[in-house]
Amino acid sequence: MARPPEPGRRALLDAGSAVAERAGLRGLSINAVVATAGMSKGSFYHHFSDRRSYVIALHRRYHDALTEAVLAEIGDLAPGFSRLASAMTSYLDVCLRTRGTKAFLAQSRTDADLLDEVHARNQAVAAIVELDLRVIGWNDPAAVAHLVVAMIAEIALAELYAGEPQPNLRAAVIGLISR
Repeated sequence: MARPPEPGRRALLDAGSAVAERAGLRGLSINAVVATAGMSKGSFYHHFSDRRSYVIALHRRYHDALTEAVLAEIGDLAPGFSRLASAMTSYLDVCLRTRGTKAFLAQSRTDADLLDEVHARNQAVAAIVELDLRVIGWNDPAAVAHLVVAMIAEIALAELYAGEPQPNLRAAVIGLISR
């Protein structure tokens, strides 16, 4: 009888978040993960076929949690400026307090295993932002949405390195989209 995937899978993902926070994606070895989780390599391979599938699962979990937090914050707000400004603020606040942000925002941009994931996630978020920008009145909301996603990611990194919110950057991007 096959063992259920939880709680072992969750323990490995939790351990990976801790390792990524401490050592970045480059330090995210299977040995480091299983040592942090207090599990065997065999347990790792029971849940994940290889490091690549593990890193992708970890990246997805990180971004799914971010998305869930942002969606909870914006609730039933109608598409438009207020919803977009609220979503951007929520995203930036969550990034500041979430384990592994540096690894999954900065380092994932250059990790070959995650490039497709990063691109797909950015496109999905841009599609949501596009609706807000259309309501605001932008002529080419798809192109602007792409740029907004890039600006918010850059602000998240600036705040991460500063260790605190950067009100000037937040105000600048909100001012840029307000028309």
